[in-house]
Amino acid sequence: MNLPSFLWLWKIAAWSMGFSVFAYVLLAITGGWMLYSRQKQQPRPQILRNFHYLIGGGMVCLVLILLTVGLVGTLGYYGSLGHSIHLAAGLIVVSLVLGSAGSATQINPKNPWARSLHLSLNMGLFFAFTAVSLSGWVIVQKYLP
Repeated sequence: MNLPSFLWLWKIAAWSMGFSVFAYVLLAITGGWMLYSRQKQQPRPQILRNFHYLIGGGMVCLVLILLTVGLVGTLGYYGSLGHSIHLAAGLIVVSLVLGSAGSATQINPKNPWARSLHLSLNMGLFFAFTAVSLSGWVIVQKYLP
């Protein structure tokens, strides 16, 4: 198959990646606000936690869309996977996002480990998003005239 038949897939991937990074920034802001409120022992609006969960769930969906589009597009275009480091970087992002979401559901006073795990995974996600963005940019350059 040729590239124009896959153009709609690449557009979905581009929008999903953009929204994923935007969601990550929103999550960093709302998560930072919750952490600051917790450390200063100030009350925080309940809607903040709900918004954080909603955006996090959206990011999980977006990353799974990216995974699906990447696999389908690459298999359809090349017939195989593993043509660049982008696959490994993408799988790391998916793993970190799913791990972060899983650890978020465990955060409560009975599980003190969950909050630090959640924060650590999200710090790692910053570097993984950077790696997947840079490797994705290299791939996009192959298709631009």
